[in-house]
Amino acid sequence: MTDNNKIINQLRALVLLTQTEEQVARTRISQARTDAVRRELTQNADNAAARSLEITEALRSIGGVPDVLTPAIGRLSAALKATFEQASPIEEALLTDLQLEHQLLDRATYLKVLADQAKLTKVRSLAEKLITAHQATVEWLTVVLAEEALGGPAALVATPVQKVAGGVAKAVNAPVRFWANTVNNAVDTVKHAGEETSDRLAAVTDRAAALSEAVRESLTAGRSATLKRAEQEAVREGNKDVAKAAKSAREELGDVSADELPIKNYDSLGVNDAVKAIKGLTTAHDIRVVMHYEEANKNRSNVANAAQTTLAGLAKEAVGVDS
Repeated sequence: MTDNNKIINQLRALVLLTQTEEQVARTRISQARTDAVRRELTQNADNAAARSLEITEALRSIGGVPDVLTPAIGRLSAALKATFEQASPIEEALLTDLQLEHQLLDRATYLKVLADQAKLTKVRSLAEKLITAHQATVEWLTVVLAEEALGGPAALVATPVQKVAGGVAKAVNAPVRFWANTVNNAVDTVKHAGEETSDRLAAVTDRAAALSEAVRESLTAGRSATLKRAEQEAVREGNKDVAKAAKSAREELGDVSADELPIKNYDSLGVNDAVKAIKGLTTAHDIRVVMHYEEANKNRSNVANAAQTTLAGLAKEAVGVDS
């Protein structure tokens, strides 16, 4: 196989993967926690679309014929990915996104070397551009995952079904043997049940979504009083674990009083002062408490963005990424 044929094959693969990347970015827009993240994802999707065109032009310039089916396949791949990942926790969906970006980065690096050998300077320049873009996206996704690992709030919000899936994953991780048996049973079921298994999975997913929505509505109606009462009762009985769990649930829902926040007189602070105070927070827990309170009570875009940026700074430190 000639170098040009190898380059053509890589360019075709990059068009397909980049088209998928664009569609994935567009599906993530609805999961953005803040306006700033939403704008960033929109720009990422638009940039991916532009890269698809550049790759296609490079393909034509060296005599390659673009695959007219590639855009449709890319959209289908992204649609299938978005559908199946709903049954997985948000971190698994993000790890799959990261896997896609690593493949794009590795192929772009390989393309650069091929173009060097073939002395195709324009293709080499394109490859360098792709490398820079995908390195940035890999870093961003790594930081988002680190935010999730720190307890959040991560830049991307889990869908209702993913929240249920995450809870299920935590439950079955202990004991490990139960998880192993569950996987083995699932594989055996898939092997013998065929399409019937897919139907069952869809039904379970639908029920999970309905359950998540019902729980949310129930919590909205009386969650604060119920959790506060449970926490007080646990404190009286000396059950620290239950008290801590109840308080964490209130913090996650934003159902705390202003005097429980790590920032004094928070309710009296204007946007600029609130942003300044948030930037002084040093733990993911404190940032999380303030952000959930802000979202539930004030919902000021600039303040939420500041909290997300501050958490991202901690996440970057955790994974060794330069700010």
